[in-house]
Amino acid sequence: MSSDASKEWSGTFKELGEKREKLRRLVRHHLLEHYARDKAETEADLDRDIRRAKTILSLDAAMNKVDRFLKTHSPRMGQGRRSKEVKSNITDHESAKMTTSKGTIQGYNGVATVDKKHQVIIDAQAFGEEQEHHTLQPVLERVKARFKKLGIADNIYQQGTVVTADTGFANEANMKYLHERQINGYVPDNQFRSRDPKFSQQKEKYGKRHQNLTDKGWKATFPASEFQFDPVTLSCICPNGESLTYRGQQEAENGKVRAHFEGRLLQCRHCPKKHRCMQNPSSADHRNGAGRQVSFTIKSDGQPSYTDWMKHRVDSQQGKEIYSHRMSVVEPVFGNIGTTKRLNRFGLRGKKKVQCQWQLYCLIHNIEKLANYGRLGT
Repeated sequence: MSSDASKEWSGTFKELGEKREKLRRLVRHHLLEHYARDKAETEADLDRDIRRAKTILSLDAAMNKVDRFLKTHSPRMGQGRRSKEVKSNITDHESAKMTTSKGTIQGYNGVATVDKKHQVIIDAQAFGEEQEHHTLQPVLERVKARFKKLGIADNIYQQGTVVTADTGFANEANMKYLHERQINGYVPDNQFRSRDPKFSQQKEKYGKRHQNLTDKGWKATFPASEFQFDPVTLSCICPNGESLTYRGQQEAENGKVRAHFEGRLLQCRHCPKKHRCMQNPSSADHRNGAGRQVSFTIKSDGQPSYTDWMKHRVDSQQGKEIYSHRMSVVEPVFGNIGTTKRLNRFGLRGKKKVQCQWQLYCLIHNIEKLANYGRLGT
């Protein structure tokens, strides 16, 4: 959900540094223009100089704003498996740039834990991260600590509690966390519907193929199977017979290691098959571009992973029955807060303030539940 932050003021430290230099050049340009026309001869020239002076002050303030942020803050690192820099935001450094179905926004993820029987929110937190993967563990730990503090149970997850979460929380680390702590959880991956025979005709009836979508320009290219990969020598030959450059190995979310290769610029630039091999062949025509990239799985111990363990649970008849209730438990709560209570954006900045606003709306939802269906209703 978007917050009171401007996404135009976001970027990595390198991008913000470039923005500062661009503003500095603009200030210098307008100053030179102002000095060249310092002697105004007509009233129109005087009005133009006044407008130019206001522009210079505005650009100078923006440049100082970026410069002050870069000097007082450090680069923000992501929470994923590979720790890399993510975009910072000058107006709200704790918020994140998120891609949603309605476009790109600058804001926070409002996460709520809901009781199935009464639809009462038992925990609400706001996270300034685009991905939800890393939020599952702190949410479950806080729920456990709250029930222990209230004297309900030392470990609520050992009292027959069932935890369900959507596919945004599915990764190997969270599955390992649930398994090691013996939490009865059901968190499906994003392919669980395709494995269910009941949804085999789903795309034909309701899929995007029946919608009038615009052509995104994607075309069929040579798949990875057309490349000759040698896992022993870590070499790769493209369909044109050229050797690709080895770019290293990376561990995927499912725990498997993949080897990455990239074609050399000169090879891809003059390759007669580049229009059948690359989505954007023109990217190899300049020095800052890139050649065809391809990756292969090189390491898999053959042992079931924690993700495979969760797949087995979700695909079972009991798992399908349990997870089928998630939609009717938590989504009406978000619908009530977002539509009935009209919380369509956070009106504050900073994680502490945004979380306070989010928890206040969740508290109103709980009070309404108690007033209508609890003892207060009698």
